Amino acid sequence: MLFHLSPIFALVPLVIYIILSFKDINPILNVIICVILSAILTKQNFADFGSIISESLGSFLGMIGFIIMLGSGLGAILQKTGVAEYLVMSLVKKIGVDNEKKAILTTMVSSMVLVALLGTLAGANAIIAPIIIPLVAAIGITPSTVAVVFMGAGLTGMFIGPYTPQVVTIMGLTGLSYGRYLIAAGLPLAFLVLIITYVMAKSIQKKTTGVYAYENVEKYEDNYEASSEVKRAALAFGLSMAVMIIYGIHLQSGASYAILVITVAAAITGFAGKLRAGDLIDTFVKGASRMMWLFIMFILFNPFINFVADAGAFEKLVSLLNPLLKLKSKVVFTFVAALTGIFGVGGAATADNIVMDNMFRPLVQQLNISPSLWALILLIAGQITSFAYPEADMIGQMGLARSKDMKNLVKYGITVTIASLILVVIISCFD
Repeated sequence: MLFHLSPIFALVPLVIYIILSFKDINPILNVIICVILSAILTKQNFADFGSIISESLGSFLGMIGFIIMLGSGLGAILQKTGVAEYLVMSLVKKIGVDNEKKAILTTMVSSMVLVALLGTLAGANAIIAPIIIPLVAAIGITPSTVAVVFMGAGLTGMFIGPYTPQVVTIMGLTGLSYGRYLIAAGLPLAFLVLIITYVMAKSIQKKTTGVYAYENVEKYEDNYEASSEVKRAALAFGLSMAVMIIYGIHLQSGASYAILVITVAAAITGFAGKLRAGDLIDTFVKGASRMMWLFIMFILFNPFINFVADAGAFEKLVSLLNPLLKLKSKVVFTFVAALTGIFGVGGAATADNIVMDNMFRPLVQQLNISPSLWALILLIAGQITSFAYPEADMIGQMGLARSKDMKNLVKYGITVTIASLILVVIISCFD
């Protein structure tokens, strides 16, 4: 350490990173500032930075960033071939939208499914919004209700999607297979959030009817009919994803298998949708490029965390948390760790999980926390932040829903946050 400082001071750049995460600052700039500070504090050799970044390209975080880019490329293929719209319209026709309850359920299912498949909340709901809003507006669903549904059901898709960024991250950190992850973390939290979303959406609909309403909404085209190419592409996409996921579960494959699943599904869907090879690749690359910023951020984030860890900062932090260890209470640890993730670590959920795993791994091992419980803690720490207070995800979904009602959305978010903490504490009692 610089000036022979205590290793605990290596956490200063991490604290700065957390503070800046909640400010209006470019996330890449945030990481650049903090990686430079951590390099100075830990006396890194400037000449070694090239090799450090090179190694980072092959790191776990680098792989996650690459998978996120590929997922965005797949999303672009689904849009280009019309598969994304076809999936949403099929769900709309299947469930029907002739009363408020069905409208809420249709919006929930559409959002959850598409987010789970695309691995992006904003991207998937941006596709759904112009299709769903004219439908639900016609029977009086308010923007406040749609905002809650987009937020809750959309993020639920992030909990259960087989290759959403945080699911892949948690599987990699805990060693759980996708099936075990779903049973331990994804499904319990998804079930809880979906129930709260449906109940509160109905309640908010009653409260806001006559207060908020959609105005000047485009007319819904009820004569939508997908072409044979779109139907063929959708079938090809569904079958390829199903086969690849089932095969991956059979092989008990790791996080890197997501790279193969996404690329194969994108190629099969594109060709089935009559895209030429050159057009398919151009579309895929253009879609992937939207997430280039996140890939770069993750490549820089890896050495940042490594500098902090190599300095012994996390070990020093654990020694300061010895009172927690002496209690030997999984319940207390679970509550503290979940709260730390929700309110104390900002930024992307995957980066949040990497910080959490580095910070608490020694305690996890000493308290004999099971991989299943740790997976649930990480999921709540990374995703429930979006519900806890108004930030990018909450404001983004409010905007997509064309709502101005922040009050009801915040109340909904606080309810989900409290319920999630209660859930993980109860489960920790049986771990």
